[in-house]
Amino acid sequence: MNYYKLFAEENEEVEERLRLYKERIAAISQEDSVSKPYRMFFQKTAEFIRGMYELADFIQKGRDRELSLEELQKLNGELYGDIAGTAYEKSYANPTFAVSELGEEFGRVLSFLYTEIRGMIVYAYEGRMFEFSIMAELFIEIYNLFEQEEDISYKEIKDVIYWFVSDYSDVTVTYRIREQLDPELDFATEIITKSDLKDLRYLYFYGEYITDTELKTAEFLNSLDEETIAEIASVYTEGYRIGFLNGNKDITKKKVVNIRYSVGFERIIRKAIKNFEKMGLQPAIYRAAVHTVHKKQHMKVGYYSTSPNKQYDYDHRADEALYLDKAFVERKLGVLRTAYEKYKHLAAVHGGPACVEIFGEEPFVPVSKPESFTLNEKQQKLSVQYANAAGEITNTYIKGEERSFTIIAFPIPDIGENFAEIFHEVIKINTLDYKLYETIQQKIIETLDQGEYVEILGCGENQTKLRVSLHPIKDIAKETKFENCVADVNIPVGEVFTSPKLQGTTGLLHVTKVYLNQLCYHNLKVEFKDGMITDYSCTNFESEEENKKYIKENVLYNHDSLPMGEFAIGTNTTAYMAAAKYHINDNLPILIAEKTGPHFAVGDTCYSWSEDTSIYNPDGREIVAKDNEVSILRKEDVSKAYFNCHTDITIPYDELGEIAVITSEGKRISIIMEGRFVLEGCEELNKPFDNY
Repeated sequence: MNYYKLFAEENEEVEERLRLYKERIAAISQEDSVSKPYRMFFQKTAEFIRGMYELADFIQKGRDRELSLEELQKLNGELYGDIAGTAYEKSYANPTFAVSELGEEFGRVLSFLYTEIRGMIVYAYEGRMFEFSIMAELFIEIYNLFEQEEDISYKEIKDVIYWFVSDYSDVTVTYRIREQLDPELDFATEIITKSDLKDLRYLYFYGEYITDTELKTAEFLNSLDEETIAEIASVYTEGYRIGFLNGNKDITKKKVVNIRYSVGFERIIRKAIKNFEKMGLQPAIYRAAVHTVHKKQHMKVGYYSTSPNKQYDYDHRADEALYLDKAFVERKLGVLRTAYEKYKHLAAVHGGPACVEIFGEEPFVPVSKPESFTLNEKQQKLSVQYANAAGEITNTYIKGEERSFTIIAFPIPDIGENFAEIFHEVIKINTLDYKLYETIQQKIIETLDQGEYVEILGCGENQTKLRVSLHPIKDIAKETKFENCVADVNIPVGEVFTSPKLQGTTGLLHVTKVYLNQLCYHNLKVEFKDGMITDYSCTNFESEEENKKYIKENVLYNHDSLPMGEFAIGTNTTAYMAAAKYHINDNLPILIAEKTGPHFAVGDTCYSWSEDTSIYNPDGREIVAKDNEVSILRKEDVSKAYFNCHTDITIPYDELGEIAVITSEGKRISIIMEGRFVLEGCEELNKPFDNY
């Protein structure tokens, strides 16, 4: 579908406004009425916007489809060249450069403005001319302040941005909710299902930044036979279906699945869409956010390509600090409720996300820049309050007890010269014999069910010394504490997990190096007392203050503390040793890494919003450890029960001294010692250690 036709009515409404803005911006690019050093900023930004007008006209006429691959690559490079690689050092999108050129008072805010205006690339490709017009409007309004006033204040600029974000949130937030729910918004679906995927020009039709990563990924997938593609897609979509089955949820009530993926994986996604259609599910596929009001720090949720510059993403992770206050939170929550109410018929049949994650990128250790916006203490609390309230609203319309999800991960060419071998190795890992693991994991669960608590000890440089309390069970013949996790929602197979009892869960969790949510941590330490985080540290930065800030922002998501929401023992030694063979342990995504040792999630439990749904292991016993002392507060005040985050931290086998179950009688039963499974019946899990 041509998106310019889809939004024809809306675009017609702003046509005259767009024409006037175009004329004004053309004039600004030539004017010298603003004093230095700001004149250069406004002229260059006006030139960029003029280019976006040309791009929108070009796309609307379908001219991009007439270009050769080389011409598309040139265009793509021009669109993103300003922030890619070393060019970013002298880009106004870089707050450090902006401050050095424009001064401390206005540099950051104008860097914010330029970053937001770069979103016009996406609006041009998708034909969303209303959003296009309001960005042009914002630019002109701020330019007018600099043009008309010699003593312009920071507050005046900030107020313009505040009211822009707030006033237009009824449109921007509403559209964001719609694109998460509505299959009719099929911009990406059309590219996936109707393009000639052997003609790699299709990659450039998204308007995303395209690199060798996307090109080589698509080329590689094109080289695979149809049977292999079908196998990959089947594991992915069956995991989603089985997630409903195992969770005792009715998939026939659902009509929509949200597909998330990285550009380049279209051949797999095309087959997956056909599989989902056989289940009665239509895809809702949306792009990772480009507008600050929709972003969640540096992370990308939706479909996306390689970032032009990860430092750029990180530098603008907290741009909401410019406008976040109590009134805005209330405004945005009000719009969110209204939007969900408007699209409640779609929300009711939304089944949840099906995600294809990637790994293999070089771990990113960001530079913390004083010129970047950061949330103050009050704003951190407001951010947490918004996330909690938004989670409640979402769950009202997309009920947790009725939805499911699935996640699968694959390497990208950045992983190195053995990419093809590693990809095929991951296919094997994703299709391991789940019946074998189910049997072995049941033996581990039977041992864990005897325990009052579990003790986890590190070895070598790992200083972990942690006690995890387990929930009591009334009838061991009918109830169990741990879920036997095989290949359904979390692919690949290989873990048993529980929601720990917080009281008595105490000690130190330490990992020498770990990669969480696209960020690298060195010597991450997290201390718990009665299940709650009491302290944390890492050695990424020279300053202890910077290290704590880094963890609070990106692991605690600005909460003062989080509970241990999950304790699990990963059993996928095959995945662990495959990673060791190719020296890619540091590149593994959480999804696979969590299966390669014990892991501990901080935040919500695995059962958040669906604790009252009965779930049974394959042996017929019901899993009863789904709540903890925090989540159970949902029965009194739901706002106190959830944190809307869940981050897994894994201790690799080679840093693991022991995992032992301690019974109420004081008996100690070891499951793992010195990185190997020692519990009787788990011998099969040690074979990969010997085979590689």
